[in-house]
Formats: sequence, C-alpha cells, structure tokens
Amino acid sequence: MDIQFLGGAREIGRSAVLVDDSLLLDFGMLTGTPPQFPVETPTPDAVVVSHGHLDHVGTIPSLLSGDSRPPIHWTPPTYELTLTLARDTLKLHGGSYNCPFTETDLKRVTQVSKTHGYRESFEAAGYDVTFYNAGHIPGSAHVLVDDGDTRLLYTGDFHTDDQRLVSGTTARPDADVVICESTYSDVEHTDRSVVEERFAESVETTLWEGGTVVVPAFAIGRTQELMLVCDAYDIPCYVDGMGKRVTEMLRQYPAFVRDEDAFRRAKSHARFVTGRNGQRKRIADQKAAIITTSGMLSGGPAMTYIPEIRANPMNKITMTGHQVEGTPGRDLVETGSAEIDGQTMPVSAQIEQYDFSAHADRDGLLEFLGSYEDSTILINHGDRCERFASGLREEGIEATTPRLGSVHSV
Repeated sequence: MDIQFLGGAREIGRSAVLVDDSLLLDFGMLTGTPPQFPVETPTPDAVVVSHGHLDHVGTIPSLLSGDSRPPIHWTPPTYELTLTLARDTLKLHGGSYNCPFTETDLKRVTQVSKTHGYRESFEAAGYDVTFYNAGHIPGSAHVLVDDGDTRLLYTGDFHTDDQRLVSGTTARPDADVVICESTYSDVEHTDRSVVEERFAESVETTLWEGGTVVVPAFAIGRTQELMLVCDAYDIPCYVDGMGKRVTEMLRQYPAFVRDEDAFRRAKSHARFVTGRNGQRKRIADQKAAIITTSGMLSGGPAMTYIPEIRANPMNKITMTGHQVEGTPGRDLVETGSAEIDGQTMPVSAQIEQYDFSAHADRDGLLEFLGSYEDSTILINHGDRCERFASGLREEGIEATTPRLGSVHSV
C-alpha cells in the first residue's frame, strides 16, 4: 500500500491523503490570504471524507471539475456540512482566482454522493472501508481502509473525551498502519467541566453587572456546544451567523449527537437572530450572550457586534477556539485591538479565552495510540509533528512524520 500526503503533512490545513493513486482521503483547504490547496489534484477512483470542516473538505468540489466523477463517501452530516461550506466559499470567492471550483462542480457533488453510518462497511475503489465515530463533531469519522493485506486507519480529527454535543471516541479497530492527527500533541486540556464552569461564571457575572458578552464561535460544532452550555447554565443567549443553518441541519440527524433531547432543549432556549431591521444593534445592548461567527473575527455578524460593544469595559468578548496567527481574533487576544472592516479598533471590553477544543490533547493522543504500539504510526495534521513522533519513538513506537508530497510504502 502506497500512501501519498498531498496536504496536512507537518501542517494544519488542506488535509489530503492518496492511497495507491486510487483512494483519496479528504481534500481540504488551508484558509489564509490567499488560501492554499493540496499540492496536487488527483483523479482517484473514489473519495472518502472524514468530517465536515473546511481544512478537510474545502476543495472537494474541484475534484469534479474535469471529466472524472469519482463517488464520494461520507456520513450524512459530513455531506450536508460540505455543501454548506462550499456554498459559503462560492459566496466569498466565487469568480475569483482564489476559488478552486464552480457552482456546476458543487452540483456534481450531489450526484456522486454516497452516505454511510458508523460501522457500516462499504466498498470504495476496491477497498473495504468502515467509518467509526471520531468524537470530534457530528458525523466525524475514523476511516478504516482494508485491501485484504494491510489495514490502514486514518484517524481524521478526533477527541477521546466527551463533549456535550458528541461523545468521545471509543473505537480502536485493529490496524497495521495509523495516520494520526497531532493538533494538540504538546497541550494538556483543562477538564471540560472546569472550563464550562469558568465560562458560565464569567458570563453570568458580566450579565449581572449589566454588560453584554459576545462569544465568537466556529459555526460547525462550537456554536452548538456553546448553545448546550448556555442552556445547562440557564444563560440567555442569541445565535447568529452560519451556526444557525448548521444547527437546523443537525436537528435532522439525531443519531449523530450525544443527547438528542438536550440538543432540542438548547435550540429552544437560544434565540436565533434574523438580522433584519437593525436587530443586531438592538441585541448588542441586551444583557445576554451572543454566540456568533466568525470564530476568529475574520467576517460574519461578529463584525457588527464587536464595534457596538467594544468601548464599554463592562462588556466582554470570550474567544472559544484556537486563534490562527494573522487573524483579527489572534490580534485581539495579543494586543487588545483588531482590524474590523479595514479599520484597526482598540477594544476596551474585557477579552477572555477558553479552551473548548474538540481535539484530543497529548494525553488523549497517547491513550489512543496505546492501542497501536505494534503498528506503523504516521503523524500528520499538526505544527509539531516531528517532536511528537520523536517522543513516540523513544517509547518504542514506530512513528514517522511524512513530508508534503512524500509517498510512504507500508
């Protein structure tokens, strides 16, 4: 089995792994100015997708821009999320050189899509493939690929601890080779219950003092997790941005969330923003939490709320996810000011950051890989892949860090 890394090797973003020039695992993009795509666009016989985040699915429609029409296999939520993200990409970049696909390519995705549940084996490009719950976001999957001789496990992104939205992964299928993500390989997450309590106490204090809390959040996974937290702590909240559409979609797939009843209650508890008739400016004066995209302040309704609440030190901005270097969110956390709509704005409101990560931390990664001590481990999807692999080798585990474009025969 030959495994080529077309993206996601020693980096986070544009994940793409090609097996035997035949089966493609993920095909994402690395957001930035300009965005970056996998180093090659292959013509696989089939595509299998781990989950619906931009860095894993952002370039999928471009695979159908030529004459090739490979079937694309994924879980139902991943299929829906990919379409949502692709439409948003077309809206932002359609017609520019930055967009690698067209509306026509996106329509073709619907024609070749094939959806599967967890632990339902299926055939793709001559391989026996099975999805296992990865515990990252709804529909996220570990991908097991079996050619009859070698069993390859592609972890995708995963979490070993429970979140309110999804349960942590417990799947450990037998595998000869494991391609393992390493996003937080040198981080130890604070216990989620402690993070939640700190977040809730901080928000409640601000609301009691008469302030407003803006909660920038990723539309997929993070928005819904924070809705569940707000409901659990009875914090009044509004939801704005793409997260509204994602929430409505996920309600159609109750089997892919941890607690369907809790999710339904959280949606009923939250108030969805329409954005009509100056509603956002009125909400900015409310004593409530406003969960809104984008998570890194690079667009979306957050661009309306931040200028409205920034001058009052009684207000608060709570960042809930990793802030990539060069984004307004990162600038805000580090400098107390951010470029909003082309203008650098100082922020007097309080700025806090909380770790609601949906990835396994170092302990989680080591616990997971403990089941594969006799397997070949290929470390990807991380900023410090080589350091993590070196530590694994010291423990007697055969671990390698592929380079971009490299081919590994296993």
